[in-house]
Amino acid sequence: MTHQSHGQFTGAPLDAGRQIAQLRHVLGLVEELAGRGSDRACRDSALDEGAQISSIYGNALPIIRRRFDALACETVAWSAVGVEALLAAGEPRSAAAARQLANELQRSLADLLKLLRV
Repeated sequence: MTHQSHGQFTGAPLDAGRQIAQLRHVLGLVEELAGRGSDRACRDSALDEGAQISSIYGNALPIIRRRFDALACETVAWSAVGVEALLAAGEPRSAAAARQLANELQRSLADLLKLLRV
């Protein structure tokens, strides 16, 4: 068994703050499709939060960073498919689906932040 110090990371790390900000942006767009108002102040504060998240991510243990990366990539993949489906369905039929997608995105974002203990 090899020993790996927690300061060492193999693979290309994500910019965690940017990843969270992008997912929040997608969430805002989906909420608009769902007929929910999107909070501009919340989006602006996400920029400040991004730097903090990136710093916490950089100091996290490698196993935490790998789990964060996997969950973030998974969330990006299914949210992209969901948004494509919403756009293809058209506005009158997509409001309920958009609400469900927004709820799932909110849960996933909360899970990502919980991993980093933010």
